Amino acid sequence: MNILLLGSGGRENALAWKMVKSHHCDQLFIAPGNAGTSQYGTNLAISVTDFSAIKQACLEHAIRMLVVGPEEPLVKGIYDFFSTDPSLQHITVVGPSAEAAQLEGSKAFSKKFMQRHGIPTAGYAEFTADTYGEGKTYIAQHSLPVVLKADGLAAGKGVVIAATTEEALRVFEEMILHKQFGDASSKVVIEEFLQGIEVSVFALTDGEVYQVIGHAKDYKRIGEGDTGLNTGGMGCVSPVPFMDELFMQKVEERIIRPTIEGLSKEKLNYHGFVFFGLMNVGGEPYVIEYNCRMGDPETEVVMPRLQTDIVGLFAAMDNGTLIDANVEFYPQSVATVMAVSGGYPGDYRKNLPISGLEQPVGNDSIIFHAGTRSDNGQVLTSGGRVLTVTSYGNNIGEAVAKSKNILGKISFEGMYFRKDIGYEFL
Repeated sequence: MNILLLGSGGRENALAWKMVKSHHCDQLFIAPGNAGTSQYGTNLAISVTDFSAIKQACLEHAIRMLVVGPEEPLVKGIYDFFSTDPSLQHITVVGPSAEAAQLEGSKAFSKKFMQRHGIPTAGYAEFTADTYGEGKTYIAQHSLPVVLKADGLAAGKGVVIAATTEEALRVFEEMILHKQFGDASSKVVIEEFLQGIEVSVFALTDGEVYQVIGHAKDYKRIGEGDTGLNTGGMGCVSPVPFMDELFMQKVEERIIRPTIEGLSKEKLNYHGFVFFGLMNVGGEPYVIEYNCRMGDPETEVVMPRLQTDIVGLFAAMDNGTLIDANVEFYPQSVATVMAVSGGYPGDYRKNLPISGLEQPVGNDSIIFHAGTRSDNGQVLTSGGRVLTVTSYGNNIGEAVAKSKNILGKISFEGMYFRKDIGYEFL
C-alpha cells in the first residue's frame, strides 16, 4: 500500500527508514520531510496542519495509510478530519482523535485522567488568570523545587523547574499574565517535583489492547553532565539497564494497562502511539507526561531496536489483531547522539552547508536527519537539532563510541554534540 508520513524531523526520518523495510509498504510519501527522508520516499511540500492539501495528496497518490509524526495535527483533529470525510474514511490513520490527543494537548486534562484511573503521578493544582492570586499563595506555600507547566502545547518549552519561590512566582506571572506561550499558558499546572531518573516507554494501541514497542532514556540538557538549558533532546540510549523485568511489570500493571483501560472506558478514539514519560523514583514508576506520538530523539533508537515490522503492527492495530502480534527486539544496545547548531537552544544560524554525510557508516550505524534541507544536491542546516547518528553495539558504551566516531567526520559551522550520552551506564 501507499503510505503518507507527516513530519520533518529526526523522528520522521527514523520512521521512514523503518517503514520502507516493510513488505506492506509500496510507496512512501513524506510531508514535508527533510533531506534525509528523501532517501526513503518522496517529499511533498505540504504543511502538517494543511488538512485540505493533505487530503488532496492522499487522493492523488492513492494513500491507504496516514502516519502522523508530530503532535500539532493530532491535537488539531486530523484523525477526526479523515474519519468524517467519506472520500478519506478508507485510509488508516495512525494517531488518536483530537479529544484523546488532549492527553498531550492539555496538562490539566491528562492530570485529571490519571486521577480518575488511579495512575501514579505527582500531586498538582491548576490555575488561570481568574485564580492568579490563589496560585501565588499556593506557590508561596509549596515545597521546593516546584514544577510549572503551561497547560497547552508549547513546542517542548512550557515546563520550568523552579528552584526558588521567587523564580516560581516570576515564571507564573510570565505564563499567566504576560501570556508567554499564548493560549497554551492561559492555564498553568503547578506540581510537586519528583526526584529520580526520567525514562520513556512507548506503546501502540487500538484503544482496547496495546503492545509495548520499546523504551529509552534521553538526555535533555545542552551541556555535558546534564547541565545547562533544556533542549528537545541531545541523545538517547536503549535498552535502559535498570528497566528490568520487575520495573517493566510495575509500569505495565500500574500505568500502561490502566491508561488503555481508561481510554476504553471513556470511549476515547485512540489508534496510535502512546508515549509514557516516566520518572523512576527509587524503583517506583510515576507518570510525568503523556505524548500522543513518538518522541524525538527516542524514535531514533526505538525503531532500530524494534525487530518487528512496524507497518505490520499498524495494520494489526487497524484490523483488530494487535493482541496477537509478536513484538521482538534486536539484542544489541542502541545509542543515538544529536548534532546541533551553534547557539542552540537559543538563537542559531540556518542554511549552513553540511559535509561528511557521504562517508560509509557500515551496517552498525545510521545517519538520521532532523533539521536539514536539500538545495541543488547540497544538504544545508534548517533547524537547531540538525542530525543524529544511531549505532548498535554490544553495550551502550560501544554504541555511543561508534556514533561519536561518525559524528567526528561530519561538520558544519558551529556544530556541537554531547560526548557523554549514556554516561551513567558506562
